[in-house]
Amino acid sequence: MIVGLIIACEVGFWVLLAAGLAARYLLRLRRTSVALLLCEPLLEVVLFVVTAVDLKDGADPDWKHGLAAVYIAFTLVMGHRTIRWVDAHVAHRFAGGPPPVRPPKYGTARAVHEWRTAGRWILASALAAGLLQAAIWYVGGDGDTGSLRQWQSRMVWLIGINVVIAVSYTVFPKRAPASALPAGDPQHVPDVLVRRTGKNEEQIR
Repeated sequence: MIVGLIIACEVGFWVLLAAGLAARYLLRLRRTSVALLLCEPLLEVVLFVVTAVDLKDGADPDWKHGLAAVYIAFTLVMGHRTIRWVDAHVAHRFAGGPPPVRPPKYGTARAVHEWRTAGRWILASALAAGLLQAAIWYVGGDGDTGSLRQWQSRMVWLIGINVVIAVSYTVFPKRAPASALPAGDPQHVPDVLVRRTGKNEEQIR
């Protein structure tokens, strides 16, 4: 039942999103659009209540309850950004809106972008771990909570992976190719030319 409800919540998320955007950009019903989009968090509330009731009724905690906690956490953290991303693309495609802003590709700006992305994933993982811990306390010492703790371990790994990715873009920033740089940009001088001539960039210019 829990897995089916998770699937239903995911389908419901996209159905409500599509209906909300259709009401806004096709039917010009802005208030109806807002009302539909505000229904999105209710899906997570329903899933949370059903999961809690299932555990209270004596169901053994297993991977399905852990998956429900993770789904709720990630939807709460990522859902709003997903809605904004889809809204920007639909507005550009059907309502003459500006092109969606693309994330930076190179240098410090890319590193900052990666840290912001990692921050969202870390927040979602931490929230999921917190919900899992609440479920462990809710079940108490009499139940087998091993599967819930395994999900917590996965969240710790996920946090670590995102930190490593963000750090890698900070320590080893991605450089723009020479063709993408203006002629006056210091990076326009290839590193190999500097090494071969023994001159710094200022001398070359």
